[in-house]
Amino acid sequence: MSIRKKLGAVVVGGAGLTAGAGAHADFIADSTASLDLRNVYFNRDFRQPGSRDKADEWAQGFMFRMQSGYTEGTVGFGLDLLGMAGYKLDSGGGNAGTGLLPADQSGGSQDEYSKLGVTAKMKISRTELKVGTLFLHDPVVNSNDTRLLPGTFSGGLLTSTDLTNVKFTAGHIDQIKANSSTDFTNMSANRIGGDSNSFNYGGADYQVTKDLNLSARYAVLEDVYKQYYGGLLHVLPLGDGQSFKTDLRYASSREDGDFRNIDNRALGGMFTYKIGGNSFAAAFQRMGGSDPFPYIANSDPYLVNFVTINDFANIHEHSWQVRYDYDFAALGVPGLSFMTRYVNGDNVERAGGGEGKEFERNTDIGYVIQTGPLKNVGMKWRNSTVRSNFGNDLDENRVILSYTVALW
Repeated sequence: MSIRKKLGAVVVGGAGLTAGAGAHADFIADSTASLDLRNVYFNRDFRQPGSRDKADEWAQGFMFRMQSGYTEGTVGFGLDLLGMAGYKLDSGGGNAGTGLLPADQSGGSQDEYSKLGVTAKMKISRTELKVGTLFLHDPVVNSNDTRLLPGTFSGGLLTSTDLTNVKFTAGHIDQIKANSSTDFTNMSANRIGGDSNSFNYGGADYQVTKDLNLSARYAVLEDVYKQYYGGLLHVLPLGDGQSFKTDLRYASSREDGDFRNIDNRALGGMFTYKIGGNSFAAAFQRMGGSDPFPYIANSDPYLVNFVTINDFANIHEHSWQVRYDYDFAALGVPGLSFMTRYVNGDNVERAGGGEGKEFERNTDIGYVIQTGPLKNVGMKWRNSTVRSNFGNDLDENRVILSYTVALW
């Protein structure tokens, strides 16, 4: 008996899924499994006087994903598994703190860590419910995946595409597990604080035409903040391999419950012109109100100027971005890509008075091997520079090697 069949028999039997031979076939035959390997070297140099010199670590991550099919019948059942492990390859001499590995009690990093996630799922027609460990990408809540292993949430997610051209989404989260943590914790708002074990959100995405999508969300981090979001995404084909994309986002946030007053209005837009292998983009982002943009701490905000290090979402901050991408497939070198961008922010309200200013430069060069025994091995060098008159001055380099093995 193959590994796939053995695992399927154990999972189906253990879950009590006895819907018959046909159900067993769908549950197993439609299942997939993969092993993701990620090797990350992370170096951050602190440039302002009086700060530590650097954070410098190297680590290896493994992530096993198994997604089952569904049993037959009006209601289909399934089960997903997620196993992750990270191992220290080099860290010492006071250079810990990159976020690749959990901290230890001596101020360094742990040698290894692991975590397991299980998600039960149910499907009726084109409506799906998942309960357990969740990896989310949504305008009001995003899992962070910028280090060795991704962050996850605990809760439930309901999605439905039964109505033509409309996708409905509703979710409940009770805890978050940060990317370099093995423990679930309560949630707070980034740069705002609070403590909550309940985040509820819902909304819809409407595909008006094949080129135009509208989205709306309402979210509440209970007893901390509530947020209304609206977005527009439009792609205008221009012919001859050309297009112009418009991405507009607006969010209004207020306090929830008896938490302190919160007032933020975030407006952003990105415009991208693509011709051949070239993409030219420009973006703007404005923060209004008396608070920074609230989002769940240790997750990623859905902002056009959220980049490698900064989110440019401080009180009253105005920021703009210019970006250039090139896909070398246009020159006959598929798999090779280049990206560079510059983001500038000003008008920040500083605690000590005066106007806060900052900028960030990012450059990515990546290559995915296309053929041979190392096919699908990815290599990326990511360089960043940050300068600020109210935060850290940083020079940063990340080298990332990745490879995904399809197990079945």
